[in-house]
Amino acid sequence: MTEATWSMPLGIVVRRTPGATRWAKWSWQVTAVLPGAGPAEWRELRREGETVEYHAATVELELFRADAEAYLNGLSARIPSIAVVLRQETGERPEILLATASPYEAQDYQDGGDEQVELVPMTEGLVALVRDFVEEHHEEEVFVKRRRDRQRVDLVEDGIGDARIPQTADVYRAPASVRRRLQ
Repeated sequence: MTEATWSMPLGIVVRRTPGATRWAKWSWQVTAVLPGAGPAEWRELRREGETVEYHAATVELELFRADAEAYLNGLSARIPSIAVVLRQETGERPEILLATASPYEAQDYQDGGDEQVELVPMTEGLVALVRDFVEEHHEEEVFVKRRRDRQRVDLVEDGIGDARIPQTADVYRAPASVRRRLQ
């Protein structure tokens, strides 16, 4: 663990079930995470009929000091979760892109719409690790209200016309072409 970041391997468990429509043969859902898991490449864990659970991949869960506020927000959720980002190509197994404890980063991927984001409840051990990281690195920002200047800005009429062009008439008048249409 360095001062700026912390990381650990996180195994991703994916369940494959038969699709609900004729257009989707399989449905893929992330069901669990395995903290400290070893490397895996779609290793079958359990099979019940056509439903199969795989240890699909092991990715690094990285925590960054600059994102401590986001992790704090995630921990304060009703169910603290790890967001797993998947990319589904047509008819193939999904590709596991990353896992994050930041709800802000998860929201960025959801807004894009190209990836599937699955929320998986954190284990008690992960909650404790993330909480310890936040307690060590989070710095509360003090809110400072901006004070207005006491100078009166309504006395100067900047931006009315072009100062380089002398005008003898009222700058607020309607152009002659508009006045003719109004008559």
